[in-house]
Amino acid sequence: MPENASDHLATGPRVGIRPFTYEDGAEFTARARESKHLHQPWLFPPVGADAYAVYARRLIEDPTKAGFLVCELGEGPKGVAGAPGGGAIAGFININNIVEGGFLCGALGYGAFAHAAGRGLMSEGLGLVVRHAFGKMGLHRLEINVQPGNAASIALARHCGFRLEGFSPDFIYMDGAWRDHERWAITAEMIRSR
Repeated sequence: MPENASDHLATGPRVGIRPFTYEDGAEFTARARESKHLHQPWLFPPVGADAYAVYARRLIEDPTKAGFLVCELGEGPKGVAGAPGGGAIAGFININNIVEGGFLCGALGYGAFAHAAGRGLMSEGLGLVVRHAFGKMGLHRLEINVQPGNAASIALARHCGFRLEGFSPDFIYMDGAWRDHERWAITAEMIRSR
Protein backbone atom coordinates (compact mmCIF):
# COMPACT_ATOMS: atom_id res chain seq x y z
CA MET A 1 0.00 0.00 0.00
CA PRO A 2 1.57 3.33 -0.97
CA GLU A 3 2.00 5.60 2.00
CA ASN A 4 1.72 9.32 2.30
CA ALA A 5 0.94 11.68 5.15
CA SER A 6 -2.80 11.49 4.46
CA ASP A 7 -2.75 7.72 5.14
CA HIS A 8 -1.93 8.36 8.81
CA LEU A 9 -4.37 9.16 11.58
CA ALA A 10 -1.54 10.86 13.48
CA THR A 11 2.18 11.35 13.02
CA GLY A 12 5.16 12.03 15.24
CA PRO A 13 8.76 12.81 14.33
CA ARG A 14 9.57 9.23 13.24
CA VAL A 15 6.33 7.24 12.96
CA GLY A 16 2.72 7.52 11.93
CA ILE A 17 -0.23 5.36 12.88
CA ARG A 18 -2.82 4.11 10.45
CA PRO A 19 -5.53 1.45 10.40
CA PHE A 20 -4.85 -2.10 9.28
CA THR A 21 -5.76 -2.97 5.69
CA TYR A 22 -6.06 -6.36 4.02
CA GLU A 23 -3.26 -5.28 1.67
CA ASP A 24 -0.80 -5.14 4.59
CA GLY A 25 -0.91 -8.93 4.98
CA ALA A 26 2.29 -9.86 3.13
CA GLU A 27 4.49 -7.32 4.95
CA PHE A 28 2.84 -7.89 8.34
CA THR A 29 3.18 -11.68 8.23
CA ALA A 30 6.78 -11.53 6.94
CA ARG A 31 7.71 -9.23 9.81
CA ALA A 32 5.82 -11.41 12.31
CA ARG A 33 7.76 -14.48 11.13
CA GLU A 34 11.06 -12.56 11.47
CA SER A 35 10.07 -11.51 14.99
CA LYS A 36 8.94 -14.81 16.56
CA HIS A 37 11.98 -14.80 18.86
CA LEU A 38 10.89 -11.39 20.15
CA HIS A 39 7.18 -12.17 20.57
CA GLN A 40 6.97 -15.66 21.97
CA PRO A 41 5.88 -16.76 24.54
CA TRP A 42 4.06 -13.45 25.13
CA LEU A 43 2.33 -12.87 21.83
CA PHE A 44 1.33 -14.81 18.71
CA PRO A 45 0.53 -12.49 15.79
CA PRO A 46 -0.53 -14.13 12.52
CA VAL A 47 2.32 -15.45 10.36
CA GLY A 48 0.31 -16.70 7.35
CA ALA A 49 -2.04 -15.12 4.81
CA ASP A 50 -5.22 -16.89 5.97
CA ALA A 51 -4.58 -16.15 9.65
CA TYR A 52 -3.82 -12.51 8.81
CA ALA A 53 -7.11 -12.19 6.85
CA VAL A 54 -9.10 -13.39 9.88
CA TYR A 55 -7.10 -11.18 12.26
CA ALA A 56 -7.41 -8.08 10.07
CA ARG A 57 -11.14 -8.66 9.48
CA ARG A 58 -11.81 -8.52 13.23
CA LEU A 59 -9.81 -5.29 13.59
CA ILE A 60 -11.39 -3.67 10.53
CA GLU A 61 -15.02 -4.77 10.92
CA ASP A 62 -15.66 -5.29 14.65
CA PRO A 63 -16.70 -2.01 16.31
CA THR A 64 -15.34 -3.23 19.66
CA LYS A 65 -11.81 -3.32 18.22
CA ALA A 66 -9.47 -0.83 16.57
CA GLY A 67 -6.15 -1.84 15.06
CA PHE A 68 -3.27 0.50 14.29
CA LEU A 69 -0.08 -0.10 12.38
CA VAL A 70 2.93 1.87 13.56
CA CYS A 71 4.77 2.83 10.37
CA GLU A 72 8.13 4.49 9.95
CA LEU A 73 8.17 7.84 8.21
CA GLY A 74 10.79 8.93 5.73
CA GLU A 75 12.28 7.91 2.45
CA GLY A 76 13.35 4.39 1.61
CA PRO A 77 12.09 1.11 0.27
CA LYS A 78 8.71 -0.01 1.58
CA GLY A 79 8.01 -3.62 2.33
CA VAL A 80 11.62 -4.77 2.25
CA ALA A 81 12.11 -7.12 5.18
CA GLY A 82 14.39 -5.52 7.75
CA ALA A 83 14.73 -2.23 5.84
CA PRO A 84 13.58 0.76 7.90
CA GLY A 85 12.03 3.85 6.39
CA GLY A 86 9.57 4.51 3.61
CA GLY A 87 6.48 3.37 5.49
CA ALA A 88 7.88 0.09 6.81
CA ILE A 89 5.63 -1.41 9.48
CA ALA A 90 7.49 -1.12 12.79
CA GLY A 91 4.78 -2.72 14.94
CA PHE A 92 1.11 -2.81 15.79
CA ILE A 93 -1.15 -1.59 18.58
CA ASN A 94 -4.71 -2.85 18.99
CA ILE A 95 -7.47 -1.57 21.21
CA ASN A 96 -9.71 -4.52 22.10
CA ASN A 97 -12.89 -4.85 24.14
CA ILE A 98 -13.92 -1.25 23.52
CA VAL A 99 -16.87 -0.43 25.77
CA GLU A 100 -18.85 2.76 25.34
CA GLY A 101 -21.45 4.34 27.62
CA GLY A 102 -20.30 5.12 31.15
CA PHE A 103 -17.15 3.00 30.82
CA LEU A 104 -15.41 4.42 27.68
CA CYS A 105 -12.55 1.97 28.01
CA GLY A 106 -10.44 -0.35 25.88
CA ALA A 107 -7.72 -2.95 26.41
CA LEU A 108 -4.44 -2.49 24.55
CA GLY A 109 -2.30 -5.15 22.97
CA TYR A 110 0.88 -4.41 21.03
CA GLY A 111 4.03 -5.76 19.49
CA ALA A 112 7.16 -4.38 17.86
CA PHE A 113 8.79 -6.07 14.89
CA ALA A 114 12.42 -7.12 15.22
CA HIS A 115 13.88 -4.50 12.85
CA ALA A 116 12.26 -1.74 14.96
CA ALA A 117 12.78 -3.11 18.47
CA GLY A 118 14.77 -0.95 20.86
CA ARG A 119 14.62 2.16 18.68
CA GLY A 120 11.85 4.01 20.55
CA LEU A 121 9.41 3.73 17.65
CA MET A 122 6.78 1.86 19.65
CA SER A 123 6.93 4.44 22.46
CA GLU A 124 6.21 7.14 19.92
CA GLY A 125 3.48 5.02 18.29
CA LEU A 126 1.82 4.18 21.61
CA GLY A 127 1.77 7.87 22.51
CA LEU A 128 0.01 8.60 19.21
CA VAL A 129 -2.55 5.83 19.78
CA VAL A 130 -3.26 7.02 23.34
CA ARG A 131 -3.87 10.60 22.16
CA HIS A 132 -6.05 9.33 19.28
CA ALA A 133 -8.05 7.11 21.66
CA PHE A 134 -8.65 9.95 24.13
CA GLY A 135 -9.31 12.44 21.33
CA LYS A 136 -11.16 11.28 18.21
CA MET A 137 -12.29 7.96 19.68
CA GLY A 138 -13.62 9.61 22.85
CA LEU A 139 -12.33 6.96 25.26
CA HIS A 140 -11.57 7.77 28.90
CA ARG A 141 -9.41 4.82 29.99
CA LEU A 142 -6.96 2.40 28.37
CA GLU A 143 -5.69 -0.75 30.04
CA ILE A 144 -2.72 -3.03 29.35
CA ASN A 145 -2.60 -6.55 30.76
CA VAL A 146 0.94 -7.94 30.63
CA GLN A 147 2.62 -11.07 31.94
CA PRO A 148 5.02 -10.20 34.79
CA GLY A 149 8.05 -11.65 32.97
CA ASN A 150 7.55 -9.55 29.85
CA ALA A 151 10.04 -6.84 30.77
CA ALA A 152 9.95 -5.06 27.39
CA SER A 153 6.17 -4.67 27.45
CA ILE A 154 6.18 -3.46 31.05
CA ALA A 155 8.93 -0.95 30.23
CA LEU A 156 6.86 0.40 27.33
CA ALA A 157 3.75 0.78 29.50
CA ARG A 158 5.73 2.54 32.24
CA HIS A 159 7.60 4.80 29.78
CA CYS A 160 4.28 5.91 28.21
CA GLY A 161 2.80 6.94 31.57
CA PHE A 162 0.63 3.94 32.42
CA ARG A 163 0.32 3.18 36.14
CA LEU A 164 0.42 -0.27 37.71
CA GLU A 165 -2.99 -0.94 39.20
CA GLY A 166 -2.87 -4.56 40.24
CA PHE A 167 -2.14 -8.21 39.66
CA SER A 168 -4.56 -10.78 38.24
CA PRO A 169 -3.67 -14.46 38.76
CA ASP A 170 -4.72 -16.88 36.00
CA PHE A 171 -6.10 -13.95 34.00
CA ILE A 172 -5.74 -14.86 30.29
CA TYR A 173 -5.48 -18.26 28.60
CA MET A 174 -2.37 -18.12 26.39
CA ASP A 175 0.01 -20.67 24.95
CA GLY A 176 -1.79 -23.59 26.60
CA ALA A 177 -2.19 -22.26 30.16
CA TRP A 178 -3.88 -19.60 32.27
CA ARG A 179 -1.31 -16.82 32.74
CA ASP A 180 -0.92 -14.25 35.52
CA HIS A 181 -0.97 -10.63 34.38
CA GLU A 182 -0.15 -7.21 35.76
CA ARG A 183 -2.80 -4.57 35.10
CA TRP A 184 -1.57 -1.18 33.87
CA ALA A 185 -3.84 1.74 32.97
CA ILE A 186 -3.95 5.35 31.89
CA THR A 187 -6.86 7.80 31.83
CA ALA A 188 -7.56 10.95 29.86
CA GLU A 189 -7.04 13.01 33.04
CA MET A 190 -3.55 11.61 33.45
CA ILE A 191 -2.66 12.83 29.94
CA ARG A 192 -4.21 16.29 30.52
CA SER A 193 -2.33 16.74 33.80
CA ARG A 194 1.09 16.35 32.12
